[in-house]
Amino acid sequence: MRTLCSSTLIGEFFVIGFAGLVAMKDDALAMSTVWWVCGTAMVLSVLLCGMITRPGGVQLGWVLQVGLIASGFFVPVMFVLGAAFAVLWWCSVHYGRKVDEIKAGWAASQAAQASAGPDAA
Repeated sequence: MRTLCSSTLIGEFFVIGFAGLVAMKDDALAMSTVWWVCGTAMVLSVLLCGMITRPGGVQLGWVLQVGLIASGFFVPVMFVLGAAFAVLWWCSVHYGRKVDEIKAGWAASQAAQASAGPDAA
């Protein structure tokens, strides 16, 4: 799960940065506010890469996804990109857990086979 989720979060890091560049062109938004919000979200996305397997990591990732979608009120294309990354996040968590279960089952069968000895084959 960690690899899939981290890949999604790194992709979001870049999308958030590019969205900040787009938001900078809006005269109604202060540049310092844009970069404070985008910078915080970018740092959060990188920190989440290391926290994903810890308690609350996945939930914090969902908070980031909601924030990405909500940023569409300032940069309209972010409604689409935020929704796309929310789907990617769901897929990363869902299929990542399945892969982890398969790996654990395979490791358990290998350990059982190794403990049975070479004659058990």
